[in-house]
Amino acid sequence: MRFQTIMRDFLLITIGMACAAATPTTPGPDTTGSTGAHANVISKASGDAQQGTMSSLLAAPLVVTVANSAGAPVSGATVAWRAAPGNGVLSAATSSTDAAGHASVRWTLDSTFMATSVTASIDGASVTFTAMGNGSGDLGGRAIFPATSAWRIDISAASRDRNSDNLIASCGAAAGMHPDFGTVYAGAPNGISYVVVHGTQPRVPVSFYYGDESDPGPYPVPPYAPVEGGSASTGDRHVLVVDADHWMLYEMFDAHAVNNGASWTGGSGAIFDMTAGTVRPAGWTSADAAGLPIFPGLVRYDEVGIHHAIEHALRFSCSRTRKAYVPPARHSAGSQTSVNYPPMGMRVRLKAGFDISGFSPTNQVILRALKKYGMFVADNGSDMFLSGAPDPRWNDDDLHNLTHVHGSDFEVVEMSGIVVQP
Repeated sequence: MRFQTIMRDFLLITIGMACAAATPTTPGPDTTGSTGAHANVISKASGDAQQGTMSSLLAAPLVVTVANSAGAPVSGATVAWRAAPGNGVLSAATSSTDAAGHASVRWTLDSTFMATSVTASIDGASVTFTAMGNGSGDLGGRAIFPATSAWRIDISAASRDRNSDNLIASCGAAAGMHPDFGTVYAGAPNGISYVVVHGTQPRVPVSFYYGDESDPGPYPVPPYAPVEGGSASTGDRHVLVVDADHWMLYEMFDAHAVNNGASWTGGSGAIFDMTAGTVRPAGWTSADAAGLPIFPGLVRYDEVGIHHAIEHALRFSCSRTRKAYVPPARHSAGSQTSVNYPPMGMRVRLKAGFDISGFSPTNQVILRALKKYGMFVADNGSDMFLSGAPDPRWNDDDLHNLTHVHGSDFEVVEMSGIVVQP
């Protein structure tokens, strides 16, 4: 099975540092702070590798050490702290070093899922702390793809496929819909993570072993980009990057960082213009089996818990699929030939008469979307597994109640233009 469906990840927090120092004009310890006769050297002491939550105070302060060129601590030196615009809030703009040469500040992360940075500087030397909150952030309710995209079309009143019963049976009529996302499972975040970057994010080389069906790099993948399942994962290892400034989506399958993220390798990669709703060439894969983008099909906490609406279709898997696809899918990954098995891209919707009133408000948001927009078969995997992004704010026990929705509660939306692959 090419694409795993149980996926976890915690958001990673990484540090980039640049440090410069001038040559002192006098030897020995300096106790005059930044106004002394020579420049001081600044370095990180602690505060890196923390797990933070958006809009929340990091658990530990950011701490730097100021020393002279001989390595002796400098007390009474003034360190300037600066958070880049939109990168959160600091407890102070300056702080003074103590007898050990330490100065610190507290950092409350921004509410967005951006790479965020804080710079500490003195005498022209600086260090930069880069941190990210865990969870999936808030994209402000911005639409993924234009209104004309298949992902955003209301299919609640569309015709039912005449072979719906057989197709649903092959994907698990009795199977409970499984939320393949949440907080933590087996020690790792549960779901497919993504990272949001600014348009200034440096692009790095990428290479793919399915290069003939991949979009070439470079991709704006930061070194701290979360890998699905964690850095040691042997699963699908998806890496999803959203350029929020240009509204571009970069996705990789089986992604591996090289030289601490200076470049990346992977199985396949695809780039999607989310303003135009681009699709893959016919017959091409993407970072997903169906040749579809992954990101638009995820259940995300910001949509459910903050904006209380999902305005697009979702993504799910079936264990056995047909060697065929139907638009908007572009690629098949199954081996079945019977018309009773779903092609990649088959769309199902929750039946209009299914009563959602007994579910929590959170789950009702998801179920309403499944009635209005449905979900696409996008991968070979466990039957009726619904994809989403991990977030510490999910209530796993509540999400588990979605298993009371069964495959038989869905119906297939009428399909046309099925492409059978040889």
